[in-house]
Amino acid sequence: MNHGPALAPRWRPLAAARPAMSPAWWRWVASRDSLTRRLIEAGAPRRFRVRLLDQRLGRPRRDEALALGMAPGRLAWRREVALCLDDRPWVMARSVAPLHGLRGQRLAGLGERSLGHWLFRQPGLERGPIEVSADPAPFHDAPGPWGRRSVLRHGRFAVLVQEFFLDDMADDLALPAR
Repeated sequence: MNHGPALAPRWRPLAAARPAMSPAWWRWVASRDSLTRRLIEAGAPRRFRVRLLDQRLGRPRRDEALALGMAPGRLAWRREVALCLDDRPWVMARSVAPLHGLRGQRLAGLGERSLGHWLFRQPGLERGPIEVSADPAPFHDAPGPWGRRSVLRHGRFAVLVQEFFLDDMADDLALPAR
């Protein structure tokens, strides 16, 4: 777990990455449904598990605050997890939510349960545009070919979800590096 200052990934619109991305990766990165469900299906019969790395109130990175329309320096709920198949991490994820929309959401009690599983059961959930990066996760040292992020909203609640696909996932699914 890396908590020191890290360079923010360079995010760009999903469509701008299409020429550099294989069709196999495009199906993962461009999907607008639940990544948790897709990982469970792709990894079967392996056991899906969320490994909680960090969860606390803290200041988001500047790029995260801007994506959420927050003033830089404000506190937010932050959560970092590894999404694993048979304890092998396939995706590193970081979620950031402004405090003003958290009332009644009970996210602190998620523990090692999937945020995505909870999110995709919310009525009226909307996913904003997906942005992508070829930079590594700034909160973990595991390399991978692609990261994606988008803001998901339901009602007053908004959360920036950033997911970094790892080389181990590419190896296990025989996906090309890019």
